[in-house]
Amino acid sequence: MPIKRVWLDESENECISCGLCEATCPEVFEVPDKMVVKPGVDFNLYEEEIINSAEGCPSEVIKYE
Repeated sequence: MPIKRVWLDESENECISCGLCEATCPEVFEVPDKMVVKPGVDFNLYEEEIINSAEGCPSEVIKYE
């Protein structure tokens, strides 16, 4: 199933800016202060990396659908 949206959800935890998401998928994620999703990215090209980033996030703040 294609990924349509990726976002930072800090409703339960805060991003600790560890940089794991950026190291796993620099094409989608950037961590200047807190994680941000780069604009204009075709998420379908990086589906596996996005899922790995979300599953590996120690704060569990990366969400996708």
